[in-house]
Amino acid sequence: MKRELQLLEIGQIKLLWSPWYAWKDIDIDSRKKGTLKVPNRKSGVYEARLVGKSKRLTIGKTNDLRHRVKQGLVRGKAPHSSGEKIRAFEDTSQIEIRWGQTNRPAAAEEELHRLYRKLYGELPKYTEKT
Repeated sequence: MKRELQLLEIGQIKLLWSPWYAWKDIDIDSRKKGTLKVPNRKSGVYEARLVGKSKRLTIGKTNDLRHRVKQGLVRGKAPHSSGEKIRAFEDTSQIEIRWGQTNRPAAAEEELHRLYRKLYGELPKYTEKT
């Protein structure tokens, strides 16, 4: 059986991170005028941390930032294993979240996890796998 070698060059992914937003501000109904709107139906990556800390509680990827961050992570209305644990064991008034849009969320998450492991020797507290 003949095997073929293929070299993949993934290339750069540029992330323009949102500012860090308080958990409670993301939880507010975005239909109200002047409230925070998480991008809807946009793919990307997101991170959660304790206010002012460098270690992350979770780093994740999604094809719909609003659904995954707002409905899953923050509200628990959609399945989210990290969100369930964070809501159970952390003081959410001390958590902030940010996101970055990309059309390659899986590759971006993998690289963010790799960089985090390099810096801290482990994945974020509530992230189970890449």
